[in-house]
Amino acid sequence: MPAVTADTVTLPRLPEPVAGAVERPVAGVHAAPSGFEGEGFPVRRAFAGVPLEALDPFIHMDQMGAIDYAPGEPRGTDWHPHRGFETVTYMLDGTFQHQDSHGGGGVITDGATQWMTAGGGILHIETPPEELVVSGGLFHGLQLWVNLPSADKLVAPRYQSLAGEEATLLASADGGALVRIIAGEVDGHGGPGATYTPITFLHATVTPGARLHLPWRPDFNALAYVLSGSGRVGSEGRPMSEGDLVVFGPGDHLLLSAADRQSTATPNLEVVVLGGQPIREPLAWYGPFVMNTKAEVMQAVEDYQAGRLGVVPVNGLKPYRG
Repeated sequence: MPAVTADTVTLPRLPEPVAGAVERPVAGVHAAPSGFEGEGFPVRRAFAGVPLEALDPFIHMDQMGAIDYAPGEPRGTDWHPHRGFETVTYMLDGTFQHQDSHGGGGVITDGATQWMTAGGGILHIETPPEELVVSGGLFHGLQLWVNLPSADKLVAPRYQSLAGEEATLLASADGGALVRIIAGEVDGHGGPGATYTPITFLHATVTPGARLHLPWRPDFNALAYVLSGSGRVGSEGRPMSEGDLVVFGPGDHLLLSAADRQSTATPNLEVVVLGGQPIREPLAWYGPFVMNTKAEVMQAVEDYQAGRLGVVPVNGLKPYRG
């Protein structure tokens, strides 16, 4: 998992909770079921079975892999539309190419993030490059969908390419955890991602036996998804392991702890922590369109069929099939 690493001794440290601070209780721990996406690459549906009101402003999240592909096996998605939200793709292992009908695109790998605001409508493709398809290899990433409020549903599309080294790096109070802030802020330290909906999105690596106290905005919800490893969450020590989504209750900080012993394949607890300001608006969701009413979804389908969401560029990317 070659996301950006650093010596935590030299990094700014997060504070321990102050007297009177309210730790967020664990409202639930949910195991993500497995499925397939796009042209058949395996995913874990991180939000499956969790009420949307607990996720708001997030809609959907897939863990892609981790899988060690044989030559010829890597797969992605072909050109497809989106409207009404933002997609966030965070790449840990392997390489993904992206291109969209609004001029955005690039290659993401090793801790990089691509942040695409679909807004009023866009077409895009995400696919592994030819060399990865030919050689095979490890592939592991995360895709998150962030809802847009009704006032921003039809904003102009935009694309942000965030290199891994752009993330803001912090250490836990005990120095045993590395925190990479990709968007939003923690304890006044902000990440590089620009978002319409106020959110925080970070990746933490917690070494065996270490604890991570994270200050958290009380007006945000709070979720933690375990990419790999095992540990416990909250003062009550609820167990969590790979593929688990933790939903927190109200409070101003949260606690994650890594198990004293981890497997040789996953030597640390790797966890994504995210939260945001709930939008609390009606949701009408059909496939790649996330709107507020059924009529708006039907309009999105009509606009897509009429070519009003964009056009595939001349010589645009295509999935490599050998």
